[in-house]
Amino acid sequence: MLAFVPESVNNRLRFAKPTYELVLDRWRSSAHFLPDAIFCRVCWLANDYGTTVWNLSVLQAGRPSQPLQRMAGVLPGAKRLLHVSGELKVQRVLHIIDRIEVLGIAPTEVSPAYWQLLHGRLAAREPLPEYTLERHSAHLAGEVFR
Repeated sequence: MLAFVPESVNNRLRFAKPTYELVLDRWRSSAHFLPDAIFCRVCWLANDYGTTVWNLSVLQAGRPSQPLQRMAGVLPGAKRLLHVSGELKVQRVLHIIDRIEVLGIAPTEVSPAYWQLLHGRLAAREPLPEYTLERHSAHLAGEVFR
């Protein structure tokens, strides 16, 4: 579920390739994905004093037979590859996504293992690995020879 209420709620997709998007009303829409599609959802909530909640999740749409993680606004659920909360962590991940796009790589094509590695490094407060063209080539080669 995506939602936008000016100066209050902003749940949007940072990157995604939905198969279709259904507009529910003036403030809400629903994006639908094929199985295994990777997408990023960013959520901000604010009140009279400013932004109070910052969340960013990189998710992978699941298949009907897979166990999925349930989360608000994602039906029936998805595999959570990366999740961060807080302004600084969200901004760090958004900066990483921007750098991946500068390389000419669509974030939807990035290795799911990289998003999981990034999640673990952020949680452990370890140095964050760059996503390079070499890393992407290795990911693509693994997809071809699987």
